[in-house]
This record gives sequence, C-alpha cells and structure tokens, in this order.
Amino acid sequence: MQAMAATSSSSASRAWASSSLFLSSQQRIALCSSPSSFSRCPAAGAGTPVLPLGIRGGRLLLPSPLLPGGGKSGAAARKTVATAAAASSPADGGGKAESAGISRTVQLGSMILVWYLLNIYFNIYNKLVLKAIPFPYTITTFQFASGSFFITLMWLLNLHPKPRLSFGQYAKILPLALVHMMGNVFTNMSLGKVAVSFTHTIKAMEPFFSVLLSVLFLGETPSFLVLGSLVPIVGGVVLASMTEVSFNWIGFWSAMASNVTNQSRNVFSKKLLADKEETLDDINLFSIMTVMSFLLSAPLMLSVEGIKFSPSYLQSTGVNLQELCLRAALAGTCFHFYQQVSYSLLARVSPVTHSVANCVKRVVVIVSSVLFFRTPISPVNALGTGVALAGVFLYSRFKKAKPKAKTA
Repeated sequence: MQAMAATSSSSASRAWASSSLFLSSQQRIALCSSPSSFSRCPAAGAGTPVLPLGIRGGRLLLPSPLLPGGGKSGAAARKTVATAAAASSPADGGGKAESAGISRTVQLGSMILVWYLLNIYFNIYNKLVLKAIPFPYTITTFQFASGSFFITLMWLLNLHPKPRLSFGQYAKILPLALVHMMGNVFTNMSLGKVAVSFTHTIKAMEPFFSVLLSVLFLGETPSFLVLGSLVPIVGGVVLASMTEVSFNWIGFWSAMASNVTNQSRNVFSKKLLADKEETLDDINLFSIMTVMSFLLSAPLMLSVEGIKFSPSYLQSTGVNLQELCLRAALAGTCFHFYQQVSYSLLARVSPVTHSVANCVKRVVVIVSSVLFFRTPISPVNALGTGVALAGVFLYSRFKKAKPKAKTA
C-alpha cells in the first residue's frame, strides 16, 4: 500500500515537473507558494533549473535553533541581531576611536619633535661648516647632492612611487628648482655673515612676502586681520635689526632675498599642484626640485667658488678635514630629512596647524642657537624678535579664513 502511494506520488511529481516546463518563472513560484502544491515542488539538485533570487536552491528557508533568534521569524531574527550589534558597537567603536586618536596624537607629536631636532642640528652644524669655509655655493651644492642621494635611494627601493613626467612638466618645474636653489644659497650666505638667531628673525618676514606674492600672482585678497598681523612682524624685525650685535648688510639682504625666493617657490608650487593636468604629489615635486637644484648649483659653484675651494686652501686654513666632512655630511642629511618630515607632516595636518608648528620651530631654533653659540642679545633685540614671532603666530591663526579671489 505504501509502495503504491509512493509510486503515485512520484508519478504526480514527474507529471508536475513536465507540465511546469511550459510555465514562466513567476508562475512556477506562485504555484510552489500555494499550500496545496507545496509538496509537489521539486528540490534543487542536479538537472534542476536555477530559480530566481528570493528562493535559495528552490527550498523555503526554515527557522533553525542554531541561528541567532532561532525559532523566530526571519524578520524577528534579523531585528534581534541588529539590536545586539547596535548594543555592542558603541562601546567597541568608542574604544577603537579613542585608541586611534591617541595613536595619531603620539605619531604627530613624534614627527614634530623629529622635525625640530633636525632643524636644530642642521642650523648648528651648517653654521660651524660656514665658519670654517665661507663658501655658500659649495655648501649648498653639497646639501643638494646629499638630498639627491637619499631621493635616488627612495625611488630605487620603491619607498615612494617614481614620477613619470613629460618634457613639458619638467620645463614647468625648472623655474621652481632655480628659485629653490637660489633661496638656499641666500640662506647660507646670511648664515655665514650673521648669527643664526638673527637670520631666523629676518626670515620671520616670510608671511609678508607670501601675502604680497599671492596678491600679485594668485589674485588673492587677504583679510584685514591677516594684514594687521603683518604689522608686528615687520616692526619686530626692524626693532631686532637696529639692536643686532652681529648686524651685517650682506647677511641682512641675503636673508631678505631668501624670503622672496622661498615664497616665490611656494606660490608657484601651489599653482603647479592646483593644475588638474599635473599628476605630481608634494613629495615628488620636492624631490624633482632637489635633483634639479643640484644640477643647477654644481656649475654655479664651479664658476664662482671652484677655484678658491681646493685641498691646498683647506690645508692653509688649518681645519680638521675629517671633522669638517663629518659636520658637512650631518648638515646635508639633516637638511634633506627635515624638509621631508615637514612635507609628510603637512600631508597629515591642516596648513594652519603646520604654520603654527613652523612658528614654534623658529622659536626653538633661535633659542637653541643662542644657547649653543652664546650669542649676545640685548633686551630690545629680544623684544623685537618676540614681537615678530608673535606676529607670525597671529598670521598663522588668521589664515584660517579663506582668502577671496579677485573677480575679473
């Protein structure tokens, strides 16, 4: 009897399957959904057509006690899982966010500390080298050679993607490399003539030239607060210059020229990076400028100082050649890596935060150089330096407001 029933049921299923071949997918789904036809629906297996989305393998999903919310309907189970996830995610997410925030703060603090230390050591060793051999072109070329060496290693070891530029792009970067090279030559000329603290006090006027060049070439209109912050900068530099013990006109104008060239480089770099057709990032732009600056400075060094700077000259000065080479190598290494850290830091913080950190860096360099070289400073000179640096700090804060571009 049971065999007859099974045979009858099997025949009915085969008949149903044969007839369902002429039905559409929607009709088969409707037929399987009806209670009277549910037992005749075939299970998915070999030779069974794939059913539309919504039915897995042609079977209805049954609640399982092994699944979350087992025994409940699918909607209820999903609601239970969602509620549990919502209850646990705030605590877990809050802990992870707090841990990530602490880690980022520690990382940025370490980068700023390394940036400051590299600046301090660069200025001290660079000043010692310039005291021994007053050849700013030669020292600048050596510093660019050190940077080019590390940049080549960076590209060979794939620590940063190598740039692929056209001839036209190299032509655009060439003027930037020229002003970059001259800016460092003028800085070394100033450091060779006056105290490190006075050079950095004059270089505190960089915001003044930045605003001036941005108005002329970028069409930016500074706010009244930004213009007001330039008053203590200029006044403080004038006050410090009037009372500077090591004042020298060559050192003064060299530092001023470095302000103009460095800010010209920054303005033109901003225009180049703003061009959507260019595919350069900050690191590669700086790297290409460094290599180009080395290639430009080498013939200039040979033509201006190459005849004077020779082994016989070094012997006549009585300097320790091994010690001189070690200091020059340390100065060149610090010169490259403090700029590299500065660019990496700029990629992680806002420009305003970077400007404030740069202002504090200048204070640290001035104070450390005064202590190391025991530079005599009068109260008026210290006041002028402090006023200029306070103006730089205010300028950095007021730059939060986005400048308005001139309308044609």
